[in-house]
Amino acid sequence: MISLFDTAAGEVVPLELRDPGKISIYVCGPTVYGPPHIGHGRHALVYDVLRRFLVWKGLDVSFVSNITDIDDKIIDRAKAEGRDWHDIATKCERVWWRSMELLNVDKPDHIPHATDYVEPMVGLIAELIDAEKAYVTSDGVYLRVAEVPDYGLLANQNLDDLVEGGGDRTVVGEEKENPADFALWKFTKPGEPSWGSPWGEGRPGWHTECVVMSLDLLGEGFDLHTGGLDLTFPHHENERAQAVADGKRFARHWMHHGFVEMEGEKMSKSLGNVTNLLDLAESYDPRAYRLLVLQSHYRSPMEVTDTSLSNAQAAMARLDAFARRFASTSQSADAAAMAEFDAAMSRDLDTSGAVDLMFRKVREANTSLDRGDQNEAAVAAATALEIARVVGLVLRSSAGEVPDEIAELVRDRTAARASKDWARADEIRDRLTAAGWMVEDGPEGPVARPVA
Repeated sequence: MISLFDTAAGEVVPLELRDPGKISIYVCGPTVYGPPHIGHGRHALVYDVLRRFLVWKGLDVSFVSNITDIDDKIIDRAKAEGRDWHDIATKCERVWWRSMELLNVDKPDHIPHATDYVEPMVGLIAELIDAEKAYVTSDGVYLRVAEVPDYGLLANQNLDDLVEGGGDRTVVGEEKENPADFALWKFTKPGEPSWGSPWGEGRPGWHTECVVMSLDLLGEGFDLHTGGLDLTFPHHENERAQAVADGKRFARHWMHHGFVEMEGEKMSKSLGNVTNLLDLAESYDPRAYRLLVLQSHYRSPMEVTDTSLSNAQAAMARLDAFARRFASTSQSADAAAMAEFDAAMSRDLDTSGAVDLMFRKVREANTSLDRGDQNEAAVAAATALEIARVVGLVLRSSAGEVPDEIAELVRDRTAARASKDWARADEIRDRLTAAGWMVEDGPEGPVARPVA
């Protein structure tokens, strides 16, 4: 069985499943207040690859990823732009799914929206208040973290250390009993969206949303809760704390992936080094970004530069050429090599080892064919192609025909970009995406390719 680094345990451990042959996974999804960046892309790709591998191993995977469609960031943008918060959330969600399609990320089995779960969130908060695990102040409802015996488990710190470090300062209220107590319900300020509750009009806290959605769709003791390293504390710790305080078994295992770095610095909006996924797809084959993610271990920082993306794109071109060369192969993959692939992926999702094996088989296939050993070449090729399929790398075995109407749109986009009519260029890009096509801007000019 697969072993993963468990954040709560602090080590790589076997993934022990609640139900044999089945695995339930909750992935913290996006807060839809802006376009997704390459950090979001890594997040989505890591767990897409994990899911594909588990399916390949024969497990029945139940995969849930939420949409946070009400949050302070959405409200703040709505105020700043004089727009309706719901309009921002709806449009940004559409951009999210368009970006996921470009990256060939499969849609989750369930996509709960926070705004659809407000009533059960209110129910959870009421239970916590009744049990005296939460209390009401003039600005909201807070959880008493001192009532959670192992609070700080995911942060690997005890409560005293967390308080000394400031607790969850982003939601500090003047009437909090403990600096680490966090908001379950926030009373509404004028002009903000609100829902009813026994304590007053307001909206749920971010941490409460995921607790209710995950337990509703996956049940108590679900197998795996995932997200970025930045979500470990306070978000995931505060999710876990509410479930524990309510007497429920929460996630059995916790998985977190590392940060994306650009030019040696952690990607940050304050540094101005955030790359929009749609913009990335304008200049590079999105498959190159998947390959870049695969070549990095999920727990390690991943550096993204023009050079690394260019190298990954060149590698994809070589893989496409390989796929064209062996397009007619009908052999089965080598069992021993696929067992090696299985072992690498089962060893804390060692995708870099798996990709190294794939490229080794590509070289073996080409070398064998060059010396005339067609059978050996076909087996090695089938192995490489199978590994690529499992990890979601779609290889293009033929250049394919570009329909006249698509070619015309590409020419119009090129003209718009040449005249710096960026709005027109973006509009054409959206039309191409809707039609299932993307444009790669390479040294030979723009090339239209079907979305993988």
